[in-house]
Amino acid sequence: METVSVTVAVVSAIIAAIISGIACFFIGISHRRKVAEAKIGSAEAEATRLVNDAIRSAEQRRKEVILEAKDEIYRLRSESDRELRDRRSEVQRQERRLTQREETLDKKQEQNEAETARLQKRSEQLEQKIREADELKALQSETLEKISGFTTEQAKEVLLNKVDEELDHEKAVKINAYKQNLADECDTIAKNILSIAVARCAADHSSETTVSVVSLPNDEMKGRIIGREGRNIRAIENATGADLIIDDTPEAIAISCFDPVRREIARITLEKLIQDGRIHPARIEDCLEKAKKEVETKIRREGERVVLEVGVHGLHPDLIKILGRLYYRTSYGQNCLNHSQEVALLSGLIASELGLDVTQAKRAGLLHDIGKALDHEYEGTHIQLGVEIAKRYKESPEIIHAIEAHHNDVEPQTPLAYVIMAADAISASRPGARSENLENYIKRLEKLEEIANTYDGVDSSYAIQAGREIRIFVKPEQVGDDKLTVVAHDIVQRIEDELSYPGQVKVNVIRESRAVDYAK
Repeated sequence: METVSVTVAVVSAIIAAIISGIACFFIGISHRRKVAEAKIGSAEAEATRLVNDAIRSAEQRRKEVILEAKDEIYRLRSESDRELRDRRSEVQRQERRLTQREETLDKKQEQNEAETARLQKRSEQLEQKIREADELKALQSETLEKISGFTTEQAKEVLLNKVDEELDHEKAVKINAYKQNLADECDTIAKNILSIAVARCAADHSSETTVSVVSLPNDEMKGRIIGREGRNIRAIENATGADLIIDDTPEAIAISCFDPVRREIARITLEKLIQDGRIHPARIEDCLEKAKKEVETKIRREGERVVLEVGVHGLHPDLIKILGRLYYRTSYGQNCLNHSQEVALLSGLIASELGLDVTQAKRAGLLHDIGKALDHEYEGTHIQLGVEIAKRYKESPEIIHAIEAHHNDVEPQTPLAYVIMAADAISASRPGARSENLENYIKRLEKLEEIANTYDGVDSSYAIQAGREIRIFVKPEQVGDDKLTVVAHDIVQRIEDELSYPGQVKVNVIRESRAVDYAK
């Protein structure tokens, strides 16, 4: 019973607590509702107040904007009125100016019309006077024709003929006197200038030959030069293109070649072989290369020497080298380099007497025969080649013209061209300066080589034995053994057709193959 009572009491307490909680919950809800309603009421009042304030502010702002807009409209209207007034004033001023201009133009037009009328009247008066003058002139001419018995045209012709006769006579007298005085003066001046130039320039002349002599230490050396079965001498002749003449002359060998450069190379090569003592084909080629280098060095030094002695500066180095090649060229017995040097000095002296450019005259005189350094290698005269060389190295047109005109190939147009012609003639007319036979002989040998070199497959050719033999080397890869006879026959035919020569010419065509290697 006690347990039941306790349980009932606990349950009652729990129920009471639940009921109390529920009651408290509902009471809290009622309280919060009241508080919320109170807050809602105050918020609605605040919102109403804010709305009313906003309405009042908006109304106030609307009124202010309306006032501002009215003010702006008033201001813009005032500005428009003022601008309109200004424009009206400007238009009125322009109208007044136009009116004044129209009045001025009207006045000028009236003045021009009056002036035109005056000029028209004046023109009519002048035409009337011209007609009167023409009538008077015609009357006078008619009267003169009646008196003289000539028409106007006849009278003009008579007067003109008489005047022409008198003028022709006077002109003839004056021209003859002028020519005579000019000829006398020019002849005297020219003689003085040339005599002064010749007297101030003295140059030596030596007649070149086509043979050089090399001294031997003993006659035994001849046999070593010839070699076994002529091997060495053939190698020397084939390599240099010169002909070695070994005769009974003691301790001497003659080298014959029309080309002085090749002859000099052969001479130096032979001297080196004699000095060395070892003579065989391989050594011959080594000495030949050294001899070629020495000759090239000599050519360059000779060119520099002449340029320095003459006093010509600014020449291209290649042009100086070409000029040096003239040291080994001869023309009619004259050494071409010495001849060019002499012409340069004579040209400078003549130019100084005439008041011309001395430096330019020396330069033109030095270069006037530059083409002779190449005329045996290229087609064309030495004048054509000289002009091409001068153009290639940018020489002046005056110098080029002097080179072109110094043999009258073209008509001389400048005083410099006449100076070079005179200097060249003076140098060539010195005693011993001309040897026509030697020149023709060299030209014939050059023509022999030129004919041979025109054939395809020819490597090199040398005219030897004073032109009685031409030795031709062909390229073995282009010319076979079966074609050698054909090449020789064709060259013989051309030589017979194009050259005149005493005796006969031997055409020797050589084809050889050579292999060279080095053991290391």
